[in-house]
Amino acid sequence: MDNKENTFEFSYSAPTEKERREIESIRRQYEIGKDTYQGKLARIKSLDKRVKRIPTIVALCFGIIGTLIFGLGLSLVLELDMIPLGIVCSAVGILPILVAYPIYNLIHKKQKQKYGEEILRLTDEILIEKEK
Repeated sequence: MDNKENTFEFSYSAPTEKERREIESIRRQYEIGKDTYQGKLARIKSLDKRVKRIPTIVALCFGIIGTLIFGLGLSLVLELDMIPLGIVCSAVGILPILVAYPIYNLIHKKQKQKYGEEILRLTDEILIEKEK
């Protein structure tokens, strides 16, 4: 039996300075707690994105769907000479387009009410910490 089959080899090399900095950078991303400045700032950014993202998505959906329905009505009138159906379809398509912006404002206002207190509390805490 060959002696090499029964041996175990292990080699270790310490990380280089560049690798160490990269590892520490990654580690810091996961060490951020809720009580640290970076953690609070990350939470504020996350909440702010949430406040803006949801109304934007809903309003875009209304606008896109309305535009497609309006375009269908326009196509019915121009290409297929179905004037009464095309006018009705276009009128139905205009409604979601018209309500997209008011819906955005309504949802944005509700999101601000929902997350506003926490955002204001965290910003106050950060600003007080900065003054010290």
